[in-house]
Amino acid sequence: MTNMLNDYAERMPAPRRSVLALAVLSMLTEEPMHPYRMQVLIKERRKDAVVNVSQRNSVYQTIQRLVRDGLVETAATERAENRPERTTYRITDAGRTTLTEWLRTMLSTPAQEYAEFPAALSFLPNLAPRDATVMLTARAARLEERLAALDAETTQISEFLPRLFAIESEYQRQVVATELAYVRSLIEDLRAERITWPFVDGAPVWRG
Repeated sequence: MTNMLNDYAERMPAPRRSVLALAVLSMLTEEPMHPYRMQVLIKERRKDAVVNVSQRNSVYQTIQRLVRDGLVETAATERAENRPERTTYRITDAGRTTLTEWLRTMLSTPAQEYAEFPAALSFLPNLAPRDATVMLTARAARLEERLAALDAETTQISEFLPRLFAIESEYQRQVVATELAYVRSLIEDLRAERITWPFVDGAPVWRG
């Protein structure tokens, strides 16, 4: 019987890693929590810049998946008068182990992420060069705004908390600054026609 259970455990897929699942496990190391409190704390701590909690259902669905995987379990279920049932959750020993493994992997191994901007660049010739220049100029302006916001955020955090609590903002600033520099150089190349392509009647024209 023991061998059968071990074989079954080995065949079970590993828990699926996600940024939101990582955040849930991390928050549950502090204390048992209700899903809504997790969502509120993520926003209050400005972690929503790196963790997508815009949809409350996604938090609940992630928790249910973690429960199914044995990484989280019910701590208590309460029902106040005239209110829906309220369930708090806590992390399991397996959840703590998985959290450590995920963090080590995510820190040490670059992941293949399919972001929208590189995809849009790969299909850029479907816009006219002038249109592409206008859109990239608009992006540059938004990146400048994002950079200013990150600078203000980092400064504000440093006034009250150790640098440890601002390192994700520092990283985001470096990423945004690098992207902004590249977008500006791309705009210059498009305006100078160092990069161009034929575009007639609303479609690119390829000549072989």
